[in-house]
Amino acid sequence: MGPYYYRVESINGDYAYLRRTDIVDNGEPFMIALALLPDGVDIGTELLWENLMYTIL
Repeated sequence: MGPYYYRVESINGDYAYLRRTDIVDNGEPFMIALALLPDGVDIGTELLWENLMYTIL
């Protein structure tokens, strides 16, 4: 599965809002628990989702 590219738009409590960056019509950001993301994620972090795992670019 993947790869898909995302950017962290905002962080609210225990959740981050990600926006897909590898497609033109990326729609609304979606919410994901910070526990599912790698350590060190902050606003503006670029992420790669591949094989059911997120990694920081």
